[in-house]
Amino acid sequence: GGNSGIIYRCTEDRMYPWETGPEMQILDDAAHGDGASPKTRAGSLYDLFPCAKEAVKPAGEWNEARIIARGPRLQHYLNGVLVVDIRLDSDEYRQAHAKSKWTAMPDFATRPSGHIALQDHGDEVAFRNIRVKPLN
Repeated sequence: GGNSGIIYRCTEDRMYPWETGPEMQILDDAAHGDGASPKTRAGSLYDLFPCAKEAVKPAGEWNEARIIARGPRLQHYLNGVLVVDIRLDSDEYRQAHAKSKWTAMPDFATRPSGHIALQDHGDEVAFRNIRVKPLN
């Protein structure tokens, strides 16, 4: 039933990291209520874009996540499968953003770089083999 996430490109000039950084959702889709919505399931760009393909392994198994954020392009890979591929400067993104809760946060997904934060909702979650590579 766990809920977590990887928030990236977040900055410290707001109260919470999710006010500036997009999030790759980590979720037990089968047991958590957010699993009912495609935009909040594991691997999604939280509250904006669902996974293009189902690639999540069930809770209790290791899932491998990879995020590539190069310029305006954001890509989420889950267990080797490209599940989200979006450009922040696209009409598709602007339309999804306008329908999301992020419209109340003017700095959301506007930073070209920033920190990485691991979301904590008090649920059991484990991370291993975390690697960060600069992209040229």
